[in-house]
Amino acid sequence: MKALIQRVRQARVEVAGEIVGAIDQGLLVLVGIEREDDRARADKLLHKLLRYRVFADAEGRMNRSVSDIGGGLLLVSQFTLVADTRSGLRPSFSSAAPPALGEELYDYLVRQADAQHAQVACGRFGADMQVHLQNDGPVTFLLES
Repeated sequence: MKALIQRVRQARVEVAGEIVGAIDQGLLVLVGIEREDDRARADKLLHKLLRYRVFADAEGRMNRSVSDIGGGLLLVSQFTLVADTRSGLRPSFSSAAPPALGEELYDYLVRQADAQHAQVACGRFGADMQVHLQNDGPVTFLLES
């Protein structure tokens, strides 16, 4: 399971012109799910997401997590994140989870995040989404579980 996290001042996801998820300061998380992923990997990823220190402390050092600042967490499924791009000029998605598994694990991740964090929003699995964000920094990291 992979998560591309971006520290944002605000972010929102739209589907067909409707806002389906939005946060103010926090993390926009693009989630890629692979064939071998399971709930244990989702749990591990969520643990890391909520505790990963990317927000400034009083000295301006990245020493605070999204949980520490009470920020938002916007989870967006993105199967292209797990594409194999090592060769050729067209990505391969052979390592991506089948849609049913991807949706089950994404929904599980969202439910677990809701249970553990106060401000959680999400996109819509499998939808054509438009993601709008104001990146803060920019600060972007790729996390894997």
